[in-house]
Amino acid sequence: MAKILFKKQLSPAVFQFRVHAPLIAQERKAGQFIILQTNKDNGERVPLTIADADTNEGSITLIFQTVGKTTTELSKFEVGDDIPVLVGPLGSPTHIENFGHVVCVCGGVGIAPMHPIVQALKAAGNKVTIIMGARNESLFLMKEEMTALADNIIFMTDDGSYGRKGLVTEPLKELCEDTKGKPDMVIAIGPPIMMKFCALTTKPYGVKTVVSLNSIMVDGTGMCGGCRVTIGGKTKFVCVDGPEFDGHEVDWNNMLQRMGAFKPQEQEALHRFGANDGHKCNIDKMADAKAKESK
Repeated sequence: MAKILFKKQLSPAVFQFRVHAPLIAQERKAGQFIILQTNKDNGERVPLTIADADTNEGSITLIFQTVGKTTTELSKFEVGDDIPVLVGPLGSPTHIENFGHVVCVCGGVGIAPMHPIVQALKAAGNKVTIIMGARNESLFLMKEEMTALADNIIFMTDDGSYGRKGLVTEPLKELCEDTKGKPDMVIAIGPPIMMKFCALTTKPYGVKTVVSLNSIMVDGTGMCGGCRVTIGGKTKFVCVDGPEFDGHEVDWNNMLQRMGAFKPQEQEALHRFGANDGHKCNIDKMADAKAKESK
């Protein structure tokens, strides 16, 4: 079991936990994730990226969005509660070296898993430009932490309430076209559609682009095959071969189709949980907030 040491609600549908997990805190590397269950007997297994770790406290930081039944249930846990099952670190770590100039593009909850990657890139001596996107200013996560790490940071909002108005692909294209500031590498983490268009933006310029995929996952060890994706025409498993892949080789249409395969069942489970827990109205509000934040 892993005790919750700290809880903060970052937006109507996004929560931050700091959880006691000393062994994971010591071993984790940038890009890795954990899998947890809210019920040890028959709970759904949910993967969450490790946003940060404190080896002195023996804790890891998890930032998650209420998407379905399990994450909604998790959001109701309080400080002092135990998460009954939490295993990790899982997945292949981000490959870190001194690439030169790295542009990190992140949107929505994808900002959280980008944080440890930026930390590692800076420690390796890279120049890092961060492009962060959100619907509006209130939905930016870890704004101060990311600003402190970046050599240059660009904020993009859909409504123009902070930074520039527009999509994250706009400044990304500008950087790729700048002969003096052209990136040696791009890392994109966020909604799949955002990562897809980041990869499409960089491909004509020959800029290597790494994406972190968030496909449906069950056991996290490569045994179930639920997280399979097609990379360069070959089948890969996100939980063991990833979660990071060459964005130019991802079959995005196949991945997006597979991610929507269980939407009816997910919605049914979410509403059944809300009805049983007496929180159906709140569940609907959280689902609406999640839908707006993911646009």
